[in-house]
Amino acid sequence: MTPGGRLSAAIEVLSTILAQHRPAAEALNEWGRAHRFAGSADRAAIGNVVYDVLRQKLSISSRMGSDDPRTLVIGGAARALGLTTEQIAALCSGTDHGPAPLSIIESEGLTRGLSPGTPAHVRADVPEWLWPAFATAFGAAAEAEGHALASRAPIDLRANSLRANRDKVLKALATFGATPAPHSPLGVRIAAPTGAGRTPNVQAEASFQKGWFEVQDEGSQLAALIAVEAAGPGSQVLDFCAGGGGKTLAIAAALANKGQVFAHDSDRHRLAPIHDRLKRAGTRNVQVLGTRGPVLEPLLGRMDCVLVDAPCSGTGVWRRRPETKWRLTPEQLAKRIEEQREILERCLPMLKPGGRLVYVTCSVLREENSDQIAALLSKHQNLRALPVGEFAAKVTGGTLSANHSDASLTLSPHSAGTDGFFVAVIATPL
Repeated sequence: MTPGGRLSAAIEVLSTILAQHRPAAEALNEWGRAHRFAGSADRAAIGNVVYDVLRQKLSISSRMGSDDPRTLVIGGAARALGLTTEQIAALCSGTDHGPAPLSIIESEGLTRGLSPGTPAHVRADVPEWLWPAFATAFGAAAEAEGHALASRAPIDLRANSLRANRDKVLKALATFGATPAPHSPLGVRIAAPTGAGRTPNVQAEASFQKGWFEVQDEGSQLAALIAVEAAGPGSQVLDFCAGGGGKTLAIAAALANKGQVFAHDSDRHRLAPIHDRLKRAGTRNVQVLGTRGPVLEPLLGRMDCVLVDAPCSGTGVWRRRPETKWRLTPEQLAKRIEEQREILERCLPMLKPGGRLVYVTCSVLREENSDQIAALLSKHQNLRALPVGEFAAKVTGGTLSANHSDASLTLSPHSAGTDGFFVAVIATPL
């Protein structure tokens, strides 16, 4: 494809996403299937433009004076592809499958920054209706946190200790510039590509097929390690909202195939990938529960630990799924908050006396995080919050939560270099 053709393709894909409310990955894959002539470098460049524009849609539209897909792509191309203003203008010539020539307004927008009076939520690329809650969560750092959540995310991997150690994984992926992650003792990080660079397909590597590592954000890794630290060795652990099994596998490996991990999810489609992942990882201490019938009844009062990776707004993973921040509505957020309360109540009876409930979200909002824990403790006054800072300091070797009295842990791209995560540990009475 010509460079101009890539811009035209990005406009086409972005138009589909915005008009049809399609997931970005789905729209990009569908475009690739319909345009087999596009090579991997073409698809990577198109994807970089689309994702970067979705991450920064508000600030680009404010600078360019329009939220039309064409204008957004033109406004985001400089950062996404590493192009100069002159190069963008040259590509928009109406020839070689490129976009039509720039309008005067578009040309001016390419050289214009945000005005001094631009609202904070626009500078931070956060939906206006959500900005009060976002600002409450982060205070003076809110704008910086918004910028971080509008940047590209690295590839984070977890070395599977049942198959390999981190040094072995680092050596296997050295060609991709893999380095140790900042906090997780099992974490491996590959930096996000710049410009039109391609994200490596690490799952095509022989080391992945051998089960040496799993793709998992470092924040998710830390949540699983904290759960194991809270539960203790040889524990009985229920992963209540297991999804595809990322935290289930991490917990099982941290327990060294001892104890028992029960994986449950109400959606059997989300749970389906776990079986192949367990086999590849060499995991033997996981039991996958069905989604129908009273599958949880035998676990009542028996669990040392219940991990509640609750359904949430997903505000902490905007770097990876940027289109979701523009689709989130107040009604959806309210629904998630109610679901979280219901799930917490369902999980409490699973714990044995002295058991630990580990509450995790990939949200950065207090309404889904600390407010939920406060409400739970107020309703059940026999429960108590344990110092997550102490657990975090142990599993990270002290790189996180030097204050051991912290009752919860909030991670974010700006503060910790991870996706946005919240972790709290609640203990039941003996």
